[in-house]
Amino acid sequence: MSAAFEDALARSVQNWCAGATGIRAAAQLSGGASQETWAFTIVRPDGDIDAILRRAPPGYGAAPSRAAGLDAEAELMRLSYDAGVPSPRVLHVLTEADQCGTGFIMQRVEGETIPRKILRDAQFATARPMLARQLGGILAGIHGIESAALPALRTMSSTEEIAQLDAEYRSFGWPRPVFELALRWLSRHDPGVSKKITLVHGDFRHGNLIIGPDGVRAVLDWELAHLGDPMEDLGWVCVNSWRFGEIDKPVGGLGSREEMFAGYEAGGGNVDADRVKFWEVMGTLRWGIMCCGMMQRFRQGPDHSMERAMIGRRSSETEIDLLRILAPL
Repeated sequence: MSAAFEDALARSVQNWCAGATGIRAAAQLSGGASQETWAFTIVRPDGDIDAILRRAPPGYGAAPSRAAGLDAEAELMRLSYDAGVPSPRVLHVLTEADQCGTGFIMQRVEGETIPRKILRDAQFATARPMLARQLGGILAGIHGIESAALPALRTMSSTEEIAQLDAEYRSFGWPRPVFELALRWLSRHDPGVSKKITLVHGDFRHGNLIIGPDGVRAVLDWELAHLGDPMEDLGWVCVNSWRFGEIDKPVGGLGSREEMFAGYEAGGGNVDADRVKFWEVMGTLRWGIMCCGMMQRFRQGPDHSMERAMIGRRSSETEIDLLRILAPL
């Protein structure tokens, strides 16, 4: 963090946080493909506050068409927090007067986001058996937020999603028979417009969940939030890529679909298992096409990062996953 930016952030905090005298220990965190994330501490005589700044990088252009926008993300997190969904408390949305860019500041939530630790470390042993059901209940809470209270969000139907994935896949010019199979299956099983349209998180999975020994503490990264079929979130969290080797536990390597469904219904939601399967196939194909996109960017440059190549390689894993679902032995 540059001295000028740190000074601007300190002035901002003093303007909106009662009793704040400045900030300390500011450091940029890793992670986040399109946004910057900074950790810092707000200094107050009555007790310091550990905070997180999420903002658009300087010079960052228009947000991708799928992105909800940082102001909308902040509002969604506020609504979730108020609705009892585990979420960081939003402290402040940046304005032009703050001179810190576009973004928002939230209270830091302690916990773990790294899947291999959550799935294997002893400190999470007590939490693991209850997490699949808990995730179902959290999704029911998200989907139950009143539509009238939501900020402006895009609406995405399954038919539109299929068309977008088809166009993106064909733009690469790399024929992949398994992707062709998946696209045909999706078109034949397209459920069309859902009878119930709700808020959809859009990226509900490991990496976007803070988990402690007591369970889920916060849902993060609302960048892909939109209006649509609530079963999309239930299908996405079951994509095999988010199980990290625990393939016999479909819900993020943590438990069964039935456990998640039970938590969802206990939270007031209604499950349509066939639609969940449809969105699991859709999510698996989507991740495969995203991996291909990373390889495309690696090939074309100018940034030939090894990370992009490694993610690009994972497209072959999604082909195996699709065959396991659509053509089981």
